[in-house]
Amino acid sequence: MPYGLVLTFLGLLVAGAATAGIAAGSISVPADQVWSILLHRVHPALAEPTWTPVRETIVVDVRLPRVLLAGVVGAGLSVAGMALQALVRNPLADPMLLGVSSGASVGAVLVLVLNLTFFGLFTLPVAAFCGALAALVAVYFLARSGGRMTTVRLVLAGVATAEVLSAVASFLVVTSNDPHKTQSALRWMLGGLAGTTWTTVWIPVGAVLLGTAVLLGVCRPLNLLLAGEEAAAALGLDVHRFRGALFTLVALMIGTIVAVSGQIGFVGLIMPHVVRLLVGADHRRALPAAALLGAAFLITADLAARTLMSPEEIPVGILTALVGGPFFLWLMRRKAAR
Repeated sequence: MPYGLVLTFLGLLVAGAATAGIAAGSISVPADQVWSILLHRVHPALAEPTWTPVRETIVVDVRLPRVLLAGVVGAGLSVAGMALQALVRNPLADPMLLGVSSGASVGAVLVLVLNLTFFGLFTLPVAAFCGALAALVAVYFLARSGGRMTTVRLVLAGVATAEVLSAVASFLVVTSNDPHKTQSALRWMLGGLAGTTWTTVWIPVGAVLLGTAVLLGVCRPLNLLLAGEEAAAALGLDVHRFRGALFTLVALMIGTIVAVSGQIGFVGLIMPHVVRLLVGADHRRALPAAALLGAAFLITADLAARTLMSPEEIPVGILTALVGGPFFLWLMRRKAAR
Protein backbone atom coordinates (compact mmCIF):
# COMPACT_ATOMS: atom_id res chain seq x y z
CA MET A 1 0.00 0.00 0.00
CA PRO A 2 1.45 3.48 -0.86
CA TYR A 3 2.85 5.30 2.19
CA GLY A 4 0.71 8.41 1.62
CA LEU A 5 -2.42 6.29 1.54
CA VAL A 6 -1.46 4.60 4.83
CA LEU A 7 -0.91 7.95 6.55
CA THR A 8 -4.23 9.27 5.17
CA PHE A 9 -6.04 6.18 6.43
CA LEU A 10 -4.44 6.47 9.88
CA GLY A 11 -5.24 10.19 10.03
CA LEU A 12 -8.90 9.44 9.27
CA LEU A 13 -8.79 6.71 11.92
CA VAL A 14 -7.61 9.24 14.52
CA ALA A 15 -10.28 11.76 13.46
CA GLY A 16 -13.02 9.10 13.61
CA ALA A 17 -11.89 7.82 17.02
CA ALA A 18 -11.65 11.37 18.38
CA THR A 19 -15.13 12.24 17.11
CA ALA A 20 -16.61 9.10 18.70
CA GLY A 21 -14.67 9.77 21.92
CA ILE A 22 -16.10 13.29 22.22
CA ALA A 23 -19.62 12.37 21.11
CA ALA A 24 -20.18 9.31 23.34
CA GLY A 25 -20.89 9.47 27.06
CA SER A 26 -23.66 9.84 29.62
CA ILE A 27 -24.98 12.70 27.49
CA SER A 28 -24.61 11.89 23.79
CA VAL A 29 -23.72 14.66 21.38
CA PRO A 30 -24.30 14.13 17.62
CA ALA A 31 -21.06 13.92 15.62
CA ASP A 32 -22.00 16.84 13.34
CA GLN A 33 -22.73 18.98 16.40
CA VAL A 34 -19.33 18.07 17.88
CA TRP A 35 -17.61 19.42 14.78
CA SER A 36 -19.90 22.48 14.67
CA ILE A 37 -18.97 23.35 18.27
CA LEU A 38 -15.26 22.92 17.57
CA LEU A 39 -15.43 24.96 14.35
CA HIS A 40 -17.37 27.68 16.17
CA ARG A 41 -14.60 27.83 18.77
CA VAL A 42 -12.00 28.20 16.00
CA HIS A 43 -13.98 31.06 14.40
CA PRO A 44 -17.61 32.02 15.17
CA ALA A 45 -18.41 32.49 11.45
CA LEU A 46 -17.64 28.82 10.68
CA ALA A 47 -20.78 27.45 12.39
CA GLU A 48 -24.11 28.84 13.57
CA PRO A 49 -24.63 28.07 17.29
CA THR A 50 -27.72 25.84 17.66
CA TRP A 51 -26.63 23.96 20.79
CA THR A 52 -27.04 24.57 24.49
CA PRO A 53 -24.20 26.01 26.62
CA VAL A 54 -24.16 22.76 28.61
CA ARG A 55 -23.33 20.71 25.52
CA GLU A 56 -20.60 23.15 24.54
CA THR A 57 -19.06 22.82 28.00
CA ILE A 58 -19.23 19.01 27.80
CA VAL A 59 -17.51 18.99 24.41
CA VAL A 60 -14.87 21.68 24.94
CA ASP A 61 -14.03 21.49 28.65
CA VAL A 62 -14.79 17.86 29.59
CA ARG A 63 -14.31 15.47 26.67
CA LEU A 64 -11.95 17.29 24.29
CA PRO A 65 -9.02 17.52 26.77
CA ARG A 66 -9.48 13.85 27.71
CA VAL A 67 -9.52 12.72 24.07
CA LEU A 68 -6.51 14.93 23.29
CA LEU A 69 -4.59 13.47 26.25
CA ALA A 70 -5.51 9.91 25.22
CA GLY A 71 -4.19 10.59 21.71
CA VAL A 72 -0.98 12.14 23.01
CA VAL A 73 -0.36 9.31 25.50
CA GLY A 74 -1.02 6.67 22.82
CA ALA A 75 1.26 8.40 20.32
CA GLY A 76 4.01 8.92 22.90
CA LEU A 77 3.96 5.32 24.15
CA SER A 78 4.04 4.04 20.55
CA VAL A 79 7.03 6.08 19.36
CA ALA A 80 8.86 5.47 22.67
CA GLY A 81 8.28 1.73 22.28
CA MET A 82 9.56 1.83 18.70
CA ALA A 83 12.68 3.73 19.77
CA LEU A 84 13.32 1.30 22.65
CA GLN A 85 13.01 -1.70 20.33
CA ALA A 86 15.64 -0.16 18.04
CA LEU A 87 17.96 0.91 20.89
CA VAL A 88 18.09 -2.51 22.56
CA ARG A 89 17.59 -4.33 19.24
CA ASN A 90 14.81 -6.42 20.68
CA PRO A 91 11.23 -6.68 19.36
CA LEU A 92 9.88 -7.45 22.85
CA ALA A 93 10.99 -4.13 24.33
CA ASP A 94 8.14 -2.13 25.84
CA PRO A 95 8.16 0.67 28.44
CA MET A 96 6.04 -1.37 30.85
CA LEU A 97 7.77 -4.70 30.25
CA LEU A 98 11.21 -3.15 30.80
CA GLY A 99 10.17 -1.60 34.11
CA VAL A 100 10.29 1.99 32.83
CA SER A 101 6.64 2.61 33.67
CA SER A 102 7.09 1.01 37.09
CA GLY A 103 10.07 3.25 37.79
CA ALA A 104 8.03 6.29 36.82
CA SER A 105 5.22 5.01 39.06
CA VAL A 106 7.51 4.82 42.10
CA GLY A 107 8.56 8.43 41.56
CA ALA A 108 4.98 9.58 41.04
CA VAL A 109 3.57 7.60 43.98
CA LEU A 110 6.23 9.10 46.25
CA VAL A 111 4.98 12.55 45.27
CA LEU A 112 1.32 11.61 45.71
CA VAL A 113 1.63 9.78 49.02
CA LEU A 114 4.17 12.08 50.67
CA ASN A 115 2.53 15.19 49.19
CA LEU A 116 5.85 16.55 47.89
CA THR A 117 5.86 19.89 46.07
CA PHE A 118 9.54 20.64 45.39
CA PHE A 119 8.97 21.91 41.84
CA GLY A 120 5.37 23.08 42.06
CA LEU A 121 3.29 21.90 39.08
CA PHE A 122 6.32 20.05 37.66
CA THR A 123 7.01 17.96 40.79
CA LEU A 124 5.07 14.90 39.56
CA PRO A 125 6.57 14.83 36.02
CA VAL A 126 10.09 15.40 37.36
CA ALA A 127 9.76 12.60 39.93
CA ALA A 128 8.28 10.24 37.31
CA PHE A 129 11.10 11.08 34.87
CA CYS A 130 13.79 10.36 37.49
CA GLY A 131 12.16 7.01 38.34
CA ALA A 132 11.80 6.06 34.66
CA LEU A 133 15.42 6.92 33.83
CA ALA A 134 16.79 5.04 36.84
CA ALA A 135 14.74 1.94 35.96
CA LEU A 136 15.76 2.02 32.29
CA VAL A 137 19.47 2.35 33.07
CA ALA A 138 19.25 -0.42 35.69
CA VAL A 139 17.54 -2.84 33.27
CA TYR A 140 20.04 -2.04 30.52
CA PHE A 141 23.07 -2.83 32.67
CA LEU A 142 21.45 -5.85 34.32
CA ALA A 143 20.63 -7.34 30.90
CA ARG A 144 23.99 -6.58 29.32
CA SER A 145 26.80 -9.02 29.99
CA GLY A 146 30.10 -9.32 28.13
CA GLY A 147 29.02 -6.61 25.70
CA ARG A 148 25.99 -8.62 24.58
CA MET A 149 22.32 -8.54 25.46
CA THR A 150 20.05 -11.51 24.80
CA THR A 151 16.29 -11.48 24.62
CA VAL A 152 15.96 -13.74 27.64
CA ARG A 153 18.23 -11.56 29.81
CA LEU A 154 16.46 -8.39 28.73
CA VAL A 155 12.98 -9.74 29.46
CA LEU A 156 14.02 -11.29 32.77
CA ALA A 157 15.82 -8.11 33.89
CA GLY A 158 12.84 -6.01 32.84
CA VAL A 159 10.23 -8.21 34.50
CA ALA A 160 12.27 -8.50 37.71
CA THR A 161 12.86 -4.75 37.88
CA ALA A 162 9.20 -4.03 37.13
CA GLU A 163 8.07 -6.43 39.88
CA VAL A 164 10.44 -4.97 42.47
CA LEU A 165 9.44 -1.41 41.63
CA SER A 166 5.73 -2.29 41.60
CA ALA A 167 6.19 -3.81 45.06
CA VAL A 168 7.88 -0.61 46.24
CA ALA A 169 5.04 1.50 44.84
CA SER A 170 2.43 -0.79 46.45
CA PHE A 171 4.27 -0.64 49.78
CA LEU A 172 4.23 3.15 49.66
CA VAL A 173 0.50 3.12 48.93
CA VAL A 174 -0.58 0.64 51.60
CA THR A 175 1.53 2.31 54.31
CA SER A 176 -0.06 5.68 53.61
CA ASN A 177 -2.18 6.96 56.49
CA ASP A 178 -4.59 8.81 54.21
CA PRO A 179 -7.33 6.47 52.81
CA HIS A 180 -8.27 9.00 50.13
CA LYS A 181 -4.67 9.19 48.86
CA THR A 182 -4.41 5.39 48.98
CA GLN A 183 -7.51 4.93 46.84
CA SER A 184 -6.55 7.59 44.30
CA ALA A 185 -2.97 6.24 44.04
CA LEU A 186 -4.20 2.66 43.52
CA ARG A 187 -6.62 3.71 40.79
CA TRP A 188 -3.93 5.86 39.20
CA MET A 189 -1.49 2.89 39.15
CA LEU A 190 -3.99 0.88 37.07
CA GLY A 191 -3.88 3.54 34.39
CA GLY A 192 -6.66 5.92 33.43
CA LEU A 193 -7.48 9.35 32.07
CA ALA A 194 -10.40 10.31 34.31
CA GLY A 195 -10.36 13.85 35.60
CA THR A 196 -8.31 15.22 32.70
CA THR A 197 -8.43 19.01 32.42
CA TRP A 198 -6.75 21.48 30.09
CA THR A 199 -4.22 22.21 32.86
CA THR A 200 -2.89 18.63 32.82
CA VAL A 201 -2.73 18.28 29.02
CA TRP A 202 -0.04 20.75 27.98
CA ILE A 203 3.02 19.23 29.69
CA PRO A 204 2.64 15.75 28.10
CA VAL A 205 1.71 17.36 24.77
CA GLY A 206 4.95 19.35 24.82
CA ALA A 207 7.07 16.37 25.92
CA VAL A 208 5.62 14.01 23.29
CA LEU A 209 5.87 16.55 20.45
CA LEU A 210 9.46 17.39 21.40
CA GLY A 211 10.42 13.74 21.83
CA THR A 212 8.83 12.68 18.54
CA ALA A 213 10.52 15.55 16.68
CA VAL A 214 13.92 14.52 18.08
CA LEU A 215 13.32 10.87 17.18
CA LEU A 216 12.38 11.87 13.64
CA GLY A 217 15.64 13.80 13.47
CA VAL A 218 17.70 10.73 14.43
CA CYS A 219 16.01 8.23 12.13
CA ARG A 220 19.25 7.44 10.32
CA PRO A 221 21.16 6.41 13.49
CA LEU A 222 18.13 4.37 14.60
CA ASN A 223 18.13 2.61 11.23
CA LEU A 224 21.89 1.96 11.55
CA LEU A 225 21.33 0.26 14.92
CA LEU A 226 18.96 -2.19 13.24
CA ALA A 227 21.99 -3.49 11.33
CA GLY A 228 23.92 -4.15 14.56
CA GLU A 229 26.20 -2.23 16.92
CA GLU A 230 29.40 -3.13 15.06
CA ALA A 231 27.99 -2.08 11.71
CA ALA A 232 26.63 1.18 13.17
CA ALA A 233 30.00 1.97 14.80
CA ALA A 234 31.81 1.20 11.54
CA LEU A 235 29.59 3.75 9.79
CA GLY A 236 30.59 6.48 12.27
CA LEU A 237 27.92 6.25 15.00
CA ASP A 238 29.06 6.65 18.63
CA VAL A 239 26.73 3.91 19.80
CA HIS A 240 27.15 4.33 23.55
CA ARG A 241 26.69 8.11 23.54
CA PHE A 242 23.72 7.87 21.17
CA ARG A 243 22.09 5.15 23.23
CA GLY A 244 22.57 7.11 26.47
CA ALA A 245 21.04 10.26 24.98
CA LEU A 246 18.06 8.35 23.57
CA PHE A 247 17.50 6.50 26.87
CA THR A 248 17.25 9.90 28.58
CA LEU A 249 14.80 11.13 25.94
CA VAL A 250 12.60 8.02 26.20
CA ALA A 251 12.63 8.25 30.00
CA LEU A 252 11.55 11.90 29.76
CA MET A 253 8.63 10.97 27.51
CA ILE A 254 7.53 7.97 29.58
CA GLY A 255 7.94 9.79 32.88
CA THR A 256 5.80 12.68 31.68
CA ILE A 257 3.16 10.35 30.28
CA VAL A 258 2.97 8.12 33.37
CA ALA A 259 2.68 11.21 35.58
CA VAL A 260 -0.70 12.06 33.99
CA SER A 261 -2.06 8.66 32.96
CA GLY A 262 -0.61 6.03 35.30
CA GLN A 263 0.67 2.72 33.94
CA ILE A 264 -0.82 1.89 30.54
CA GLY A 265 1.01 -1.13 29.23
CA PHE A 266 1.58 -2.89 25.91
CA VAL A 267 0.74 0.10 23.65
CA GLY A 268 4.47 0.56 23.03
CA LEU A 269 4.79 -3.14 22.23
CA ILE A 270 1.84 -3.70 19.90
CA MET A 271 1.80 -0.54 17.76
CA PRO A 272 5.40 -0.73 16.41
CA HIS A 273 4.83 -4.30 15.21
CA VAL A 274 1.58 -3.44 13.45
CA VAL A 275 3.18 -0.38 11.84
CA ARG A 276 6.17 -2.37 10.56
CA LEU A 277 3.74 -4.72 8.83
CA LEU A 278 2.11 -1.70 7.16
CA VAL A 279 5.07 0.49 6.16
CA GLY A 280 8.27 -1.46 6.89
CA ALA A 281 11.07 -0.94 9.42
CA ASP A 282 12.50 2.38 8.15
CA HIS A 283 12.00 4.78 11.06
CA ARG A 284 11.43 7.75 8.73
CA ARG A 285 8.21 6.06 7.62
CA ALA A 286 7.38 4.05 10.71
CA LEU A 287 7.54 6.72 13.45
CA PRO A 288 4.78 9.03 12.06
CA ALA A 289 2.56 6.01 11.36
CA ALA A 290 3.19 4.64 14.88
CA ALA A 291 2.21 7.97 16.43
CA LEU A 292 -1.09 8.07 14.50
CA LEU A 293 -1.96 4.41 15.12
CA GLY A 294 -1.10 4.68 18.83
CA ALA A 295 -3.26 7.78 19.18
CA ALA A 296 -6.25 6.11 17.48
CA PHE A 297 -5.81 2.94 19.56
CA LEU A 298 -5.72 4.64 22.95
CA ILE A 299 -8.59 7.02 22.17
CA THR A 300 -10.68 3.95 21.25
CA ALA A 301 -9.52 2.04 24.35
CA ASP A 302 -10.37 4.99 26.60
CA LEU A 303 -13.81 5.26 24.96
CA ALA A 304 -14.41 1.57 25.68
CA ALA A 305 -13.13 1.97 29.26
CA ARG A 306 -15.70 4.60 30.12
CA THR A 307 -18.70 3.20 28.19
CA LEU A 308 -18.55 -0.63 28.53
CA MET A 309 -19.73 -0.62 32.17
CA SER A 310 -21.23 2.87 32.33
CA PRO A 311 -21.67 4.62 34.72
CA GLU A 312 -18.66 2.73 36.21
CA GLU A 313 -15.33 3.28 34.49
CA ILE A 314 -12.77 0.54 33.83
CA PRO A 315 -9.12 1.63 34.21
CA VAL A 316 -7.85 1.78 30.63
CA GLY A 317 -4.62 0.01 31.66
CA ILE A 318 -6.68 -3.14 32.31
CA LEU A 319 -8.10 -3.10 28.76
CA THR A 320 -4.70 -2.58 27.10
CA ALA A 321 -3.28 -5.42 29.21
CA LEU A 322 -6.12 -7.73 28.12
CA VAL A 323 -5.21 -7.00 24.49
CA GLY A 324 -1.45 -6.77 24.93
CA GLY A 325 -0.89 -9.87 27.07
CA PRO A 326 -2.04 -12.39 24.43
CA PHE A 327 -0.18 -10.39 21.76
CA PHE A 328 3.04 -10.62 23.78
CA LEU A 329 2.66 -14.39 24.23
CA TRP A 330 2.06 -14.81 20.50
CA LEU A 331 5.16 -12.72 19.78
CA MET A 332 7.23 -14.83 22.20
CA ARG A 333 6.10 -18.07 20.54
CA ARG A 334 6.70 -16.65 17.09
CA LYS A 335 10.24 -15.56 18.05
CA ALA A 336 10.97 -18.92 19.70
CA ALA A 337 9.84 -20.78 16.58
CA ARG A 338 12.45 -19.00 14.42
